[in-house]
Amino acid sequence: MSKNTVLTLVGSLRAGSTNQKLAEAIQLNAPEQVEVLIHDSLGNIPLYNEDIDVEGQVPAAAAALRAAANDADTLLLVTPEHNGTVPASLKNAIDWLSRPYGAAALSGKPTAVVGTAFGQFGGVWAQDEARKAVGIAGAQVLADVKLAVPGSMVRFAEVHPKDDAEVVEQIKGVFAALEVSRTVSAA
Repeated sequence: MSKNTVLTLVGSLRAGSTNQKLAEAIQLNAPEQVEVLIHDSLGNIPLYNEDIDVEGQVPAAAAALRAAANDADTLLLVTPEHNGTVPASLKNAIDWLSRPYGAAALSGKPTAVVGTAFGQFGGVWAQDEARKAVGIAGAQVLADVKLAVPGSMVRFAEVHPKDDAEVVEQIKGVFAALEVSRTVSAA
C-alpha cells in the first residue's frame, strides 16, 4: 500500500512561527501510512500575475509549488490570522494553484485548513476565508477537518506544539478525519 502524501503549506513567513511549529507537530504525528511534506517558504513565490504565468516561463518557485501540489494526494493549509483573514502569502499560493483554468493543481484536490493564532478563537476567521478561497479555486474542501489553537504566542512560548498533549490529540483527530474523507472519496 502506497503512502498518502499530504502537502502542507504554512501561511506564516515569520522565523519561529507557531504555525510552522504546528505543521512540524503534524508531520511528527502522522500515521505510518501518511507522508506529510512541508513546502518551503511561500515567500519566494512572486505575487500572482497572469502576465508572468506563461507556459514555459512560470517562475521557478511557482512551478515547484504547482508540481508539489500535483504530486500530493491531499493539501493541508496551516494558517495564522492576519487582520481577521488569511495571510497574503497563503492567498498568493492559492492563486497560483488555481491556474491554469481547467487544469489547476487545486482542481478536485482534497484540501483541509487548520492553524493557530494569538486570538481567543485560534484563527477561525482566517481558516474560513482559506476554505472559501480554495473552494472557489476548485479544491474539494474537507470542511470536517478542523483544528484551531487559540492563544498561540502564550501557549507555545515555551512548549512546542508537538509536546502539547491536547494539540497532539487534536492532530490525531485531523488525521482520522482525513482518512474518513479519503475513504469516502475512494468509494
